[in-house]
Amino acid sequence: MTATLADTNTLSEAQFRAISTLVKSICGIDLHDGKRELVKARLAKRIRLLRLRTFDDYIRFVRDDTSGNELTSMLDSLSTNLTFFFRESAHFEFLRSHALARMIEQRRARGRLRMWSAGCSTGEEPYSLAMLLLEYFPELQGWDVRILATDLSTRVLAQAREGVYDAPRVRQVPPALAEKYFVPDARRERFRVRDEVRAAVSFARLNLIESWPMQGPFDLIFCRNVMIYFDKPTQETLVRRFHGLLSPGGLLMVGHSESLTGIEHSFHYVRPAVYQK
Repeated sequence: MTATLADTNTLSEAQFRAISTLVKSICGIDLHDGKRELVKARLAKRIRLLRLRTFDDYIRFVRDDTSGNELTSMLDSLSTNLTFFFRESAHFEFLRSHALARMIEQRRARGRLRMWSAGCSTGEEPYSLAMLLLEYFPELQGWDVRILATDLSTRVLAQAREGVYDAPRVRQVPPALAEKYFVPDARRERFRVRDEVRAAVSFARLNLIESWPMQGPFDLIFCRNVMIYFDKPTQETLVRRFHGLLSPGGLLMVGHSESLTGIEHSFHYVRPAVYQK
């Protein structure tokens, strides 16, 4: 039976609590009351697509789906993935002008760098980091350099792996870098990240509150505009785990709207949104 608009026009308190409890138990995201309208709007689309009638029907469907596929689709629907190339540019300028040169000198003996973009969304952040390394640090040629990029959403990871972006999104890249590291289609409407940039990045799905398969150590971790979705205890756990995976002197960068204030941690404050082990 096809759902009508009236069937999904109201999300009750009990329904919202059932959904938010399920989401928090699975991935740690805290869907507070301010997210109620977002949850209603995004899951109403899933209900119509699945030809269900009500939010109760949908909650039962998710719980009864032993494959886990609809749970993944629900989390994809609720994820907010606003990003763009060289977002919060002060971080990239700090890396270019200060941090990376020191980091490279410290790691020169082993010739190895490991970086992690946790919450990479559609790939702009790790690709920006790869372009930064290629453009300004040619001495890394011949080094073992890897950027791990992870996200909860399979949908955005598929876009990230494809590495193809509409023209308006590429306009945010400095023109010289856009010309050098993107290949346009015939009409210059879509741009593909060049192979040398893509080769530096490995994408994988990861739920940050579950176990992490990687061993580290990492020299740099980006976890920007991600922890704002978690409550304080979850944030504190994540920060402690990040600290454990960083090399001595390694950097953790969080979003400029975030900080470690009020969280017990062992990092040294470097500058706003930048912390060092």
